[in-house]
Amino acid sequence: MSWLSDLFRRKRNDGSCKEPENEPLHESDDESDGIGNETETTPPEMRFLIVGLGNIGAEYAGTRHNIGFAAVEHFVQQHNGTFAPDRYGDTATFRHKNKMLTILKPSTYMNLSGKAVRFHLDKLKIPLENLLVIYDDKDLPLGQLRLRAQGSGGTHNGVNHIITTLGTDRFARLRIGIGNDFPKGMQIDFVLGRFTEEEKAALRPAIEQCDEILLSFADQGIQKTMNLYNSRK
Repeated sequence: MSWLSDLFRRKRNDGSCKEPENEPLHESDDESDGIGNETETTPPEMRFLIVGLGNIGAEYAGTRHNIGFAAVEHFVQQHNGTFAPDRYGDTATFRHKNKMLTILKPSTYMNLSGKAVRFHLDKLKIPLENLLVIYDDKDLPLGQLRLRAQGSGGTHNGVNHIITTLGTDRFARLRIGIGNDFPKGMQIDFVLGRFTEEEKAALRPAIEQCDEILLSFADQGIQKTMNLYNSRK
């Protein structure tokens, strides 16, 4: 599970975490085409795709560039779910109220993220306005969260590949600040480096708030969720 698991496990053990109110997540269908019966009975406008960006493999685990993975792993863990292998990534699904949320960790590596996103949007017939992509942003201070309804991907190759593959930048995204405390010319080493223990602890409130944001996005849409959370420090 996530590199933040130990931090959250300690919090859970002291009784301060609430039990999840949603139905538990369940493993995704392993079939490469078709969708489960439960999803088929959910109208497309009630289906959501939540994507955490990152790179697969032990060499990338716990790196700043994988904060998107960490966010969705925590979300799934909080709802007593597990990821299962699927086409172009690992997925988990759960029902929140009358909505079906599919959580995706692409296995295409960051620079080809659009391939996984497009496949699962098409497979599950999810409308573009119900897509939310979570990723790292070095231009935001560590732990700061910012939502956007559309726009360029800046220097983030994963987001830019999604934009190119989908042919539009009109999809919601949640950026998680990783800071930019690195010498000139050391950006790649910084982004692909691992968080310190102090940084992990500082990120915990942001990861917890991501859980709230994901459910708010499904309940209220991107504009109202932006109004609620972008004003918070």
